[in-house]
Amino acid sequence: MEIGSQLIEQRAVHAAPLSRWRPTPRRLVRLLAGLWIFGTGEGLLVASDLGNSPWTVFAQGVAHQTGVSVGTATIATSLAILCAWVPLRQAPGLGTILNAILIGVAIDVTLDLLPASIPLGPRIGLIPAGIGLVALGSGLYLTSRLGPGPRDGLMTGLHRRTGHSLRFVRVCLELSAVAGGFALGGVVGPGTLAFALLIGPGVQFAVHSLGDGGTHTL
Repeated sequence: MEIGSQLIEQRAVHAAPLSRWRPTPRRLVRLLAGLWIFGTGEGLLVASDLGNSPWTVFAQGVAHQTGVSVGTATIATSLAILCAWVPLRQAPGLGTILNAILIGVAIDVTLDLLPASIPLGPRIGLIPAGIGLVALGSGLYLTSRLGPGPRDGLMTGLHRRTGHSLRFVRVCLELSAVAGGFALGGVVGPGTLAFALLIGPGVQFAVHSLGDGGTHTL
């Protein structure tokens, strides 16, 4: 009976959900690397000047209207979205807070390191490179299981409160971000379309390749 009780206790420990605020060093490194790679990919898309991801279209539009950098606008947008989590009763984690900050910083660092003028050929190449890095970064930070990013949390919160499907909510949010960002001066183009078509399969591949658990635990 004692051995059986010990086995039950061990299984309960293994089944316990991972803390979103007290990561192991391995999970923290995975989170930080993922967010920085994600932001680098977004920076490459901005540098291509051929179309950004939906939310970066919005951030670039905000930057165009206010004079701040795209990274700073990304951080401001993320913090504003987090405020919308309050009525939705979303639970953040360490990854949520770091997501709101680090991606914007990485975007600005990437843009500062790249030349101001890039020929068309290399700019076209920045599109698949950027999408690939965003997918890889997403896989790393999601599988760290330290909380969803501000936009993902908004999506899941609205899904829970409205009863609409995740797909419907995500499409509505991203179309709104693109439309609003374009109206403010953000760049929409073939890169935006390529991102919309490729990022889903890319993230799924990254999560399944890097993850050590089911996607339901992300």
